[in-house]
Amino acid sequence: MVKVTFVAADGSETSVEGEEGASVMQTAVANDVEGIVGECGGSMMCATCHCYVDDAWISKTGERQHDEDDMLEGAASEVRETSRLSCQIKLDQSLDGLVVHLPDEQF
Repeated sequence: MVKVTFVAADGSETSVEGEEGASVMQTAVANDVEGIVGECGGSMMCATCHCYVDDAWISKTGERQHDEDDMLEGAASEVRETSRLSCQIKLDQSLDGLVVHLPDEQF
């Protein structure tokens, strides 16, 4: 299992464990984490799983792909250098302890 901490826009934190191979979005939805919708189910057709990877983890999650940039153009909240679609971040043991911050809105 891989621990992921979600930090809401109000600063509250929710830590959950996800399975290796699952995405950060799937892990959030499976654990009822507020702030991640994942409306398209992870097929990169929306930006409702937008998150900000914590600065300490950005080198481990990798860079966002071109298609993510396209989807993030429609994000409801500010897009930052650390913005990612959480459906595109797959969990493995190198991400154990991952921290992502959630935008104030997804719609």
